[in-house]
Amino acid sequence: MRLPIIKHVHGFIKEHDQDYVIEALEVLENLAECEGLKDEELDVIGELISNMYGALEVRELVKEGKTEKEALNGFMKRVMGSIS
Repeated sequence: MRLPIIKHVHGFIKEHDQDYVIEALEVLENLAECEGLKDEELDVIGELISNMYGALEVRELVKEGKTEKEALNGFMKRVMGSIS
């Protein structure tokens, strides 16, 4: 996951609507099931999916009252804690 991408997608959600991101996720998840994908292509799609879900999670944290910075930092701390 990359914080700049999550932040950028979160900005898109703020300006538009999270429904666009949810629909894009559905397309990417469906595309990931395509048999002809190379491993590298599947990795890119997976990374996009992860970042977009991260942006949706950050959006929920902001809705709960956190600042964008607090939400981004808290989300990334949780991600890093689950990796180690």
